[in-house]
Amino acid sequence: MLGAVLSNLSMPAVALSSTIVSASISDDKTDAVKLRAEYIRKNYSKFEYRIPMRDGKLLFTAVYMPNDASASKRYPILMNRTPYSVAPYGADQYRTMLGPTADYEKEGFIFAFQDVRGTFMSEGEFVNMRPHMAQKKSRTDIDESSDTYDSIEWMLRHLPNNNGKFGQWGSSYPGFYASAGAIDGHPALKAISPQAPIADWFRGDDMHRNGAFNLQMAFNFFYSFGQPRPQPTVSKGWKNFNFGTPDGYQFFLDLGSVANANARHFKNGIPFWNEITAHPNYDEFWQSRNILPHLKNIKAAVLTVGGWYDTEDLYGPLNTYKSIEKQNPGIQNTLVIGPWTHGGWYRTDGDKVGDTNFGYKTVQTYQPVELAFFKHYLKTGDKPTLAEAWMFETGANRWRGFDSWPPKESKDKALYFQANGKLSFSAPTNQEALFEEYVSDPAKPVPYTTEIGTRWSNQYIAADQRFASSRPDVLTWQSEVLEKDVTLAGPLNADLFVSVTGSDADFVVKLIDVNPPNLEIDAQTNRGNQQTLVRGEPFRARYRDGFETAKAMQPNQMTKVKFAINDVLHTFKRGHRIMVQVQSSWFPFIDRNPQSFVPNIYEARDSDFIKATHKVYFGSQQPSALHVKVLPALDE
Repeated sequence: MLGAVLSNLSMPAVALSSTIVSASISDDKTDAVKLRAEYIRKNYSKFEYRIPMRDGKLLFTAVYMPNDASASKRYPILMNRTPYSVAPYGADQYRTMLGPTADYEKEGFIFAFQDVRGTFMSEGEFVNMRPHMAQKKSRTDIDESSDTYDSIEWMLRHLPNNNGKFGQWGSSYPGFYASAGAIDGHPALKAISPQAPIADWFRGDDMHRNGAFNLQMAFNFFYSFGQPRPQPTVSKGWKNFNFGTPDGYQFFLDLGSVANANARHFKNGIPFWNEITAHPNYDEFWQSRNILPHLKNIKAAVLTVGGWYDTEDLYGPLNTYKSIEKQNPGIQNTLVIGPWTHGGWYRTDGDKVGDTNFGYKTVQTYQPVELAFFKHYLKTGDKPTLAEAWMFETGANRWRGFDSWPPKESKDKALYFQANGKLSFSAPTNQEALFEEYVSDPAKPVPYTTEIGTRWSNQYIAADQRFASSRPDVLTWQSEVLEKDVTLAGPLNADLFVSVTGSDADFVVKLIDVNPPNLEIDAQTNRGNQQTLVRGEPFRARYRDGFETAKAMQPNQMTKVKFAINDVLHTFKRGHRIMVQVQSSWFPFIDRNPQSFVPNIYEARDSDFIKATHKVYFGSQQPSALHVKVLPALDE
């Protein structure tokens, strides 16, 4: 009956028998995955549509309808819009998972997956982080918000047995599309969950950190994702770059200037790589791709999700929540940050990252809450009793609920750099300008990880930093042994007073939890004195007066460099120490700064890379510090 209804729709299902991508399950899949795939094949029917947009382009959409003989049964539609393909293609070829977890499939939704404009089987031109058009001058002007609106409108009218309610979710790039879909949202869009959403590719997500280029990630990602796709196809020709070595550090060191990537490898064949290198500053190109100012007129309930250990998109969820909260007063807006890597709330058990073990599978606490969110707003389920900010407290390894983020009860304090490598909440009293110095050599950059690999690490974010602190080009300050727990909750801000002998520099600031001298984990493992990374961010000092314009540093002139570092919720336990490290390279996660100023750092010549001596000053007149927010102890 359902199939007969669908076959008579104005947009018929698409047969792609000549280009079907197999959905068979490989032998190494677990029994649970096989059972899930079998459940979907038995309980859902798949249909494929090309949905018309207001400008006439057709977006390929795969829809999975519950098999239910009852004509009165109605289901909400849960949509995922992606640039990464809705494969497998072909009405008889099924995905092995439909919802974030198997519980969604058993609960019953209509699942819709859409290739976004210009990707795989959808028509039109793909634009990375397509700018939102706040003012559409004609009826055919489009952006991701309008494409979402048009898709919802079509499916509401053409998909039988829907209950008139839509939800949208997506992680990483699809998280951006979930955010965009909520802007000026369709009245039927009742719930969205942007998960690790990209928000601003220059200031904090993926491709840059405070203007510093994420070389290893961008090189890998755009070599494959950036391949041209001139017409709709089920296969975009994804391919991985052949590094010819497992040693990514040495490969990128041998690459030299970023300018050599095109000359030696890309041959100008990656359009967005060319866009990146043509726009070194935060100009209109990047500003227009910042979705945060446009997160307005949102009516749907929002559940934004991220991970404290997400090395790609932590800036996105933190600032998506903040922008929605500011620009949409009165709506249901919830933030969840767990102890997870990128997408770890459904890709992993969430029990450990790097050298940090949380003691249990944290995703099992979160996943039922997410499902309850969608059930409540799309069906008739009970409203989940969830704090506005539901955050995992690392260090203490527990969940905490807050009425806002950052918590109103957190107090502004500063961890000041002191003489003899001391770190203290007390301001320095010395009147003279003391300093520590180091030689920063682009030929020997500080590695960000001890791992050997060509792809970016997602484990370095909780790794032992003693390999770095032992280097002469890394400065270290640490507190006395803590007599009681100290919990930091909220954003971090670095204030550095520096001078350089060159005319440009990067500064990386890392917050570190230092273990007691003896800390036995088990019979084989003692993590005594381990320096575990809690948070770290780089800053390109040429942007100290604003990201829009690069400005050379004056050699040997003291300069204040101030920048934001992503939030934390971390408890440094009694008996531990708090440490801050400062360095000027974090390679190859971040590209090397030549340390001699050039207007476009992506066009630097190999000869522009020079050694330089960097000084970090501290004293009552030069109070270099890490500004933090401290949460009152639970027993205070």
